[in-house]
Amino acid sequence: MTSPIEIRPAHPDEYDEVGRVTERAFADGPYGHLPVTTERRELVNDVAARAASGTVLVAVGSDGAILGTATLLRAGTPQSRLAVGEEAELRLLGVVAETRGLGLGRSLALAAEEVALGWGAASVVLDTGTRNLVSQTLYRTLGYELIPNRSAEPDGSPIQHVEFVKPLRDRDDVLVRLVRPDEYEAAADLSERAYTSEYDITESYRTSIRQIAERAREHQVWVAVDSVSGTLLGAVATPRPGHSISPLARDGELDFRLLAVDPPARGRGIGALLTRHVIELARLRRLDHVVMNSGQQMVGAHRLYERLGFGRLPEREGSITEGGRTIQLLAFTIPVGAA
Repeated sequence: MTSPIEIRPAHPDEYDEVGRVTERAFADGPYGHLPVTTERRELVNDVAARAASGTVLVAVGSDGAILGTATLLRAGTPQSRLAVGEEAELRLLGVVAETRGLGLGRSLALAAEEVALGWGAASVVLDTGTRNLVSQTLYRTLGYELIPNRSAEPDGSPIQHVEFVKPLRDRDDVLVRLVRPDEYEAAADLSERAYTSEYDITESYRTSIRQIAERAREHQVWVAVDSVSGTLLGAVATPRPGHSISPLARDGELDFRLLAVDPPARGRGIGALLTRHVIELARLRRLDHVVMNSGQQMVGAHRLYERLGFGRLPEREGSITEGGRTIQLLAFTIPVGAA
C-alpha cells in the first residue's frame, strides 16, 4: 500500500515551518538542554540557504503537516562541515517527537541517499553527537561506518561528535547519476544506437527511445558515465518516487524502461550496473519488487536479467501493436530483498 507519509523536497513557502520543525526536533533530543549557538540557529533557520546548497527534504503527513526534515549538502558549500571532493553531507535530520517510532528518520535518510545518487556522489558523510545513541544506531543499520581520523571545523558547540560515511559506488571506473540537460542529445543517441544495432524497431519506437528530455522531466533518466572521460556509456529510465513509468507496476513495485548500453561500451558490465542501480532505488524507496517488460526478441537482455536473479511474471505478459506490428511483451520481476 502507498504510504500516507510523503518524502519530498521542501517548497519555498514551507521554509519557515521547516526551521520550526527542526528546532522542535532537536529541542526534544539528548542535547535539547544546551544553549543554542548563534551559528547553529542561523543554520537551522536559513532553510533557503541550505536548499541553495543542496536539497532540504521534508516528511509530510496526509494533512500537509511537516513531520520531519533532513538536509543534503554538496561539498564545499557554506553549510557543509565534513564533505570534501565528491562527497555529499547529511545534516539536520530530525522528526517531531510525537511521530518517533514510525520510521520517518529512516525514510528521510534513505531519500537523502537517493538524492546523493542522483548527483553522482561517491559517498554520504554525516556527524552526530556522542550522546545521540538513537541516531548512531539508525546510521549503522543503514550501512554507515565510523570515519577514522576525520576532523571537521569546530562549530562553537560543546557537543562532541562522531562521524560516519557510507560509500555509494560499486566501481571506480563508472558512476551512475541522473542525466543532465546538456546530455539529453547524447543519451538519446546512445539509446538509439543500443536498440538499432541489434533489433529491427519501428519508427514510432525509435522516436520514443529518443525522448530523453521529455522522460527526464516526467520521470527519471539515469546514465552510466565513464569516470575518467565523462563519456555516457548507458541509460535507464525509472519513475519518480510514488509513481510508475508503465502500466505493469503495482503498489510496492518499482518498474523501469529502456535499459540501453552503447555498443562500444558492451563488455564492461554497464547493463548489470544500471539494473542493480534500479534495484537499489527500490530498496531506498522501501519497495518489495522490481518489475519490467521486455520485447520477446531481446534475448540478450533476458539473459542479463536471469543472471541477476529475475524471474518471469507470465500472468502479466501480453502484447502491444506498434507501427502496424504486434510485439509480444515478456514480464520479469525480482524481490528486492533477494537481489
